[in-house]
Amino acid sequence: MKLLRKKVRSWIDKAIHGTHNHYLCRLPDRMDWLAATLLKLFFSGITVEENQISSLRALKEKGILVYAVKNRRNFEYLFYYIRYRQKGYPYPKLGFDYRVVVWQPVTQLLRILLAFIDFFFFNFSFPSPYKSGYFHQELENGQVALLSLVDKRSFYRRFVKSKIDPIQHLIEIQQTIDRPIFIVPHLMFFDRNPERPVPTLFDLLFGSKGNPGRIRRFFTLLINPKHVFVEVSEPLNLQQFLALPENRDQSIEQQALFLRRKLVHQINRHRQSITGPMLKSREELKESILTSDRLQKFMNRYSKSRKIPLQQVHKEADGYLEEIAANYNTGFVRIGSLILKKLLKIMFEEVSVNTDMIARIKAMSLKGPLIFLPCHKSHMDYLILSYILYQNNMPCPHIAAGKNLAFWPMGTIFRAGGAFFIRRSFMGAMLYSKVFKEYFHKLLEEGFNIEFFLEGTRSRTGKMIMPKLGLLSLILDAYRDGACEDLILVPVFIGYDQVLEEGSYLKEIEGGQKNPESFIQVLRARKFLKRRHGRIYVQFHEPMSLQELLAKQGPTITDMTAKQQNAFCRGLAFRVLNAIDNLTVVTPHALFSSAVLNCSNKKFSFEQLLFHWETYLSHLKFKSAFLADTLKNNDRQSLIRLLDTHVQQKFIEKISEEKKSYELDTLFTINESKRPVLEYYKNNCISYFIPAAFTAHAILERDSFQFSVEDLIRRYLFLRNLFKNEFAYDVDSPPEESIRKSLRAFIQDDMVQPHETLADTFNLTAAGLKKLKLFANFLRTYFESYWIVLKYFMQASQNSVEPKERIKRIQTMGNRMYKRHEIELKEALSRVNYDNAVNYFTTHGIKGSENTDKIEFYADEIKRSLNRLSA
Repeated sequence: MKLLRKKVRSWIDKAIHGTHNHYLCRLPDRMDWLAATLLKLFFSGITVEENQISSLRALKEKGILVYAVKNRRNFEYLFYYIRYRQKGYPYPKLGFDYRVVVWQPVTQLLRILLAFIDFFFFNFSFPSPYKSGYFHQELENGQVALLSLVDKRSFYRRFVKSKIDPIQHLIEIQQTIDRPIFIVPHLMFFDRNPERPVPTLFDLLFGSKGNPGRIRRFFTLLINPKHVFVEVSEPLNLQQFLALPENRDQSIEQQALFLRRKLVHQINRHRQSITGPMLKSREELKESILTSDRLQKFMNRYSKSRKIPLQQVHKEADGYLEEIAANYNTGFVRIGSLILKKLLKIMFEEVSVNTDMIARIKAMSLKGPLIFLPCHKSHMDYLILSYILYQNNMPCPHIAAGKNLAFWPMGTIFRAGGAFFIRRSFMGAMLYSKVFKEYFHKLLEEGFNIEFFLEGTRSRTGKMIMPKLGLLSLILDAYRDGACEDLILVPVFIGYDQVLEEGSYLKEIEGGQKNPESFIQVLRARKFLKRRHGRIYVQFHEPMSLQELLAKQGPTITDMTAKQQNAFCRGLAFRVLNAIDNLTVVTPHALFSSAVLNCSNKKFSFEQLLFHWETYLSHLKFKSAFLADTLKNNDRQSLIRLLDTHVQQKFIEKISEEKKSYELDTLFTINESKRPVLEYYKNNCISYFIPAAFTAHAILERDSFQFSVEDLIRRYLFLRNLFKNEFAYDVDSPPEESIRKSLRAFIQDDMVQPHETLADTFNLTAAGLKKLKLFANFLRTYFESYWIVLKYFMQASQNSVEPKERIKRIQTMGNRMYKRHEIELKEALSRVNYDNAVNYFTTHGIKGSENTDKIEFYADEIKRSLNRLSA
């Protein structure tokens, strides 16, 4: 009998491998081939982006990995086990409080059963992976685990029956080891649409979209597998979390509670960053806004002060909200995305996006609503940005659009896509202004992302327009009034090889009237489908937290005076413009236009053009500018292809017709009528050259081969001030720093050399003089435009004509001066430049011919600059 017991014991020990640590929470090292194949096939339609999970290997090398999901589902456990193993990423084999039976090999099930019976026989209880130290040992040995945060059965066990909390167990493990435990939240989406405020009968029967039941999951994967995708959220370092001052002295129970709340909150915010906030009906939002305390109090005061019946005020406010509000529709957005995808393939060669930054933006969106601030070159801008975000599993933002776009039927379509409409001016419309402000506040309070254009309108010149501060000021007001905890600002560059509105822009610049938007124009836009317009370039900037920006300023926004807030708003606007300028992608067309237009003479050789091209390209590379792919390799071949294209399109005429190939002495001339088109594309990349142009001009003004940084500052500041309506300067970079940066580029290109003995002193090289003019020539167009405006002020007395008539007379004078060869550049005949020059001169003491001293000062400065550039 004793021998029999010994043999049985030996057989049991051998069968369970000498340990009772066999549990249903662990998936096998090798799953049955048929089971694994079926699961791979079943999960094959689920999308997991490589850039989402690429960091998992590095985290595993640094510490212990635990994946966290919100709801406990064996479905997700099996998916991460199968897919991550298939792709060679760390995959979970342990599941806290999970029980997987069906997919276990039969031998493993028998082993688990035998281990449980044997353990119960001696201990009158079942083995626990917590009490036995199994989880601790396996995690230390490098296994990856899966943890669920919300589960009815698990909550009952730990809250009512005082069973072990897996999160508390993880904290206990972390306190006994040196390696950090990384908890990586995972989310699985079966639909990207936001949750409904009231669940449907279908949701009640089969589970919601956020937490679908078995039947809904099965049919979604069967019918629409592409709708299912996985998102990986920011990992949490448990070691660092426990070391935080607010957590360090808490009991382990409190630490576990705080950790669970933080992870659930992070997952919920991440889900909202994909689906958007809960989508309330337009009527519900409308009622909430119109009955808010702030608006009610204002309407009561407004009614009394204007002696208007309160009912009439309410009616006006309701009408204004109807005029403003979007009517976001997820079904329309889905259909619109499919249509736009087709159109983009027809109209453009490619849409190039720095998608790596989108993951960073998603992570930052957990802190608060995103405010997208793109540059504005085309009506395509807002369509492109919404499309890219939607394609990358982010909700389309609500877009501030001009009221001119609310025409039938596009107004209805734009509202469904998230557009809300704004008047060009709030002047005299106090009630409208207040209603719009409350609507803006409500959007942020609900958590909607917003997109608006700081420039206020599309740029007709190709470069950034100086910022309009109205909407940015409303953003700050809403934040100050507690609409949200933080706001995340995202500057965005959107550029084109060829902008669709090119023809209409040139017409407006030359003085033509802008045609109002209408359905007829939409129908005429069919012509753009006839050919491709090159590439679109979209660059997202590192997202900026408003909370962090304010913390650097000093006083909180609630402590700021109106003057301080206005100054902060202006500085913030310029930071955004600078950020967009620094994201600019330089296209071959932009660089070519710069090289051609900055030739001093009417005729130029291929050798001169090549010299300009290489000089500018060298400068761009030194500045680490973003270059289009076609500029990164085989630079000379890119130039030849561009030259061929521009000759064929009659932008440039080849004088040496007998030479078929382009030799160094081959001569060309620019078609004068095409110069404004080239100017538009030159301006696309001009921001990279302006600091260098100011510096080069200041060196040329010195008229000496030796100079110091101090010698250049006065002239640099004068030019920056003169053209402050043209170019956004870097508010965080003092002029000395900007000059030094340009000088470093000049040194690298052998234009100047540091003096051997004198500190901060430089010598101009022989080749440098020629190259300095290439950079200074970027300002020539603007000097000529400002000279035309100044000539007008020399002849016109103050207040002699209305502003609109004044611009017409300036245009007439400019055309006359161009015909008389008093100015040389046709592109200087720009209404936009005239407007900027008038604004500058009238705010600097020149309002008519009576201001002779000021006129003489600026006339002398501009004439001297133009003479130096022409020399």
